[in-house]
Parts: sequence; C-alpha cells; structure tokens
Amino acid sequence: MSWLDDKLNEYFAWMRDNTIAKEDPLTGWSVISTPFTGLFNDNIQIYAKRENGEIVLSDDGETLENLSLAGLDISRSQQRKQYFDLILHNYGVILNGVELTIKARENDFPRQKHNLISAIAEIGDMSVMAKHTVASMFKEDVQNYLDEQNIIYTPQFIAKGSTGLEFMFDFQIAGKEKEIVIKPFNMLTQGMVERFLFGWDDIRTVREKQSQKKLEGIAIINDTSTDPKPELIGALESKRANVILWSQRHTSLSQQKLKAS
Repeated sequence: MSWLDDKLNEYFAWMRDNTIAKEDPLTGWSVISTPFTGLFNDNIQIYAKRENGEIVLSDDGETLENLSLAGLDISRSQQRKQYFDLILHNYGVILNGVELTIKARENDFPRQKHNLISAIAEIGDMSVMAKHTVASMFKEDVQNYLDEQNIIYTPQFIAKGSTGLEFMFDFQIAGKEKEIVIKPFNMLTQGMVERFLFGWDDIRTVREKQSQKKLEGIAIINDTSTDPKPELIGALESKRANVILWSQRHTSLSQQKLKAS
C-alpha cells in the first residue's frame, strides 16, 4: 500500500466520521449532514427517503432559497438559467418545483448522493462568480425590469460631452419632456460614483442644448447583497442624480423616476 492509499483511507474516514444521518420516523425522511460547506459556510444537508423501491434524495429547496437570500434570482436571467440547467444536466439532477432531487438504486446510492451534493455546491458557486459576470447579470436584471415596465429605451447609449470625451450609459430613455440616462451598479464605490457623475454632468449641457429637453441621470443600485454606503448615496443625491435601490424598484416613487413623458 502506497502513501497515497493511506491518505485516501484517511480522507474516507474523515468523510464518514463527519457525515451524520438522522431519520424522522413520522415522515420517513432522513436528514444527512455532510462535511461539505455550502453558500453560507454551513454544512450541506440533503434528505433521503425510500420510495417505490428507490431512494429519493432531495435538498428540500434549500439551495434555491439560499441563492435568493444571497440576492441571486436564476429566473430573471437567461444566461443564469442556462448555466443552472447545465449543472442539473451534468449531474442528472431534476428540479421538482423548488427542490433539487435525484433518484438512486441500492447499488448506485453513493454515486447519486455525490452527484446531488456536487450539484448543490456548484449551484451555490453561482453567487460568487467573477464580479464582472455578476455585474453583467445585474445589468440584465435591470433590462428585464425596464421591459416589465413597458419602457422604451436605447441600450449602450453613447454621447459626447463638452470636453469632447464620449461616455457610455447602459440605458437611455427619450421622452417628450426629458431624457434619462441610466447606469446600473451591482456594487457602489467612490470611483464609480465619481465617474458616473462626471460623465452625466459632461454630456448634460450638450444634450440639453441639442434636444431642448432636461437630461436626468439615474443610478440603479443593487442593495440586496450588500448595503451601499450612505455617504455614496448622499453624494449622488447632492448632485441631483436620481437613485433607485433595487429592493425598492417596484415602489411608485421608483417607477415615477423612470417616466420621461
């Protein structure tokens, strides 16, 4: 036996010693607590029950619930949904309502249990994707939100300012009385605030002269995962930029800010 065999045996022993199963005699379901960590650094738990000659394994809906608590809504993004479906397909896991489930026979229970745990862990990793990917997904969420409000907009709007520099805003709404440029912020930093305010202020004089309409700027800020600093919100508002917090996007005040007519 090589040293690696010894280490593998130690690993299997560690996994066995740190896997705890407890059955509920009233429901027939057993909860299995594993040594693998989930989205919030807690132990991943799965549930097992014998049913019609098979073993049904489920996450009891906890994976999607945890993603929602982390501010990630899979249903609002086609890109996100495709990635989610790919994970399920790769591990043979089925989405049953909000539960991740998989069925096992007696002889493949270990493999199917491993597949469900792997799927849960990989789906949880969606919440900690690279920041630019998450930011792109939030931009898509904002676009879906504008579509839900039946707002006509121009995406990737570019305008030249008084300095001769060109600035890009993710969305532009052109109404009869005013024009609105929108920038989504998945997170808010001082540098982001400064760049947004500078760009909006630089194009404002030029755009208002060209269109003979007031130009407003809106920052839509994701406050569901982290709270934006009050001083940064204050800086935006002090320059008369409108702010829409994502958690308040469905309020009448937020929707009123998007009206350009």
